Amino acid sequence: MDVTQKKEYLKNPYFKLGFPQDRGVDPTSTNVDAVKKLLDLCPKAEKTPLIKSEVLSKKMGVKNIWFKDERERMGLGSFKALGATYVIASHAAEKVSPNSSLDEWKSSLSDRTYISASAGNHGLSLAAGARLFGAKAVIYLSKNVPSNFAKRIKDYGADVVIHGNDYEESLEGAKQAADLNKWFLLSDVTWDGYDHGLKVMEGYLVMAAEAFDECIDKPTHIFLQAGVGGFPASVATLARKYFGNEIQIIIVEPTEAPVLLESIRAGKAVTVTGGVSNMGRLDCKNPSTKALSSLAITCTHFMTIADEDASNAVKELKANNLNTSPSGAAGYAAITDAKNFIESQIDHNSNILLFLTEKPA
Repeated sequence: MDVTQKKEYLKNPYFKLGFPQDRGVDPTSTNVDAVKKLLDLCPKAEKTPLIKSEVLSKKMGVKNIWFKDERERMGLGSFKALGATYVIASHAAEKVSPNSSLDEWKSSLSDRTYISASAGNHGLSLAAGARLFGAKAVIYLSKNVPSNFAKRIKDYGADVVIHGNDYEESLEGAKQAADLNKWFLLSDVTWDGYDHGLKVMEGYLVMAAEAFDECIDKPTHIFLQAGVGGFPASVATLARKYFGNEIQIIIVEPTEAPVLLESIRAGKAVTVTGGVSNMGRLDCKNPSTKALSSLAITCTHFMTIADEDASNAVKELKANNLNTSPSGAAGYAAITDAKNFIESQIDHNSNILLFLTEKPA
C-alpha cells in the first residue's frame, strides 16, 4: 500500500471489540510472574527507573509526565533485552532440573543455534541470551542499521550477516538461512504460521508492570511508539488489566512507516511503502499479525509523527538529561500534535506515561 507521508490521528473503530475475524480474542499474555521468575536467572536483571519530569510536565501543560527509562536495561541499552533473553532462558529451563549446577545452565543450549533479523536491539538481546546459556547466534541486519549495532552484537559472540536494504529483506534472508541450516528462528515478529514472537512479547511485561506499579497517579494517557507492534501490544494489554478501559492508549509511528495505522484503517494487516525514517527501530513496513490483533482491541488511537518531530524531541530530552534516539523519543514527540485533537483530552489534569525505549544508537 502506497501511503502519503502526512501526519495523522486516527480513532480506532475496533477498540474493545477487535477485528471481526479475530472474534475479540487478545493473543497477548499477561503472565508477568512467569517472566520475572525466569529473568531472575539472568545477570543485571534489576528494575529500571520511572522518572518524573517536572520541567517537561509544566512545558506540556499537564499534571505529570513519567518516563519509563529502558536505556540501561540489563546493560544492553533497550527494553528489547527482556524479549529474546527471556525466551532463550525458558528453553534452557526445559533442559535442566531445578537443582542443576550453574555450569549445567551455562551449557544447556550448546547444541542450538538461534537466528533472527533485527533493527539492532532484538539482535543484542538474542546474542546475549544465547551466550548466557551456551547457544550460538546469527543475526541478520539490513544495510540501514547503524554499524555500531553490528560491533556490539559481535561482542556477544554472535555472527552478523549484512543482508538487504531494509528490515523486511533482512528477515527474508534470516528465514531462508534458518530453513537451510535447521536453526531456531527467534523473531520478535509474528505472521501466519509463526507465533514465537508472542513469547518474545511476553518478556516485555516486566517493564510494563514495573512502570504501572510505580505510577503514583493513574495514567490518563500512555503513548507507545511502534515498529511491528510487539512492544506496544504487550504494554497495552497489561495496561488494560491494570487500569481498565478508561485511559487512552495512543500508538505512535513514523509518517514513513504507518503500518499499524493503515492496518487498522483497512481492518486487516497490510504492507506499506515509504522512505527511510530516522526512527530506525520504528521503520517497519509489515506488522506483526498477532500484535496487530491485540492492538485493535486495546488501543484508542493511532497517530504518525514526522522525522523532524522526533529530532526536535531528541534535542529537548537531551537538554533535560534524558538522552535517547529518535525512536526512543517518539512518544514524547507525539504529545504536542496529540494535544491539537480535542478527542485526545490532554489538559492540565493529564498524567502521561512514556517509554524511553533505548539509549542513543
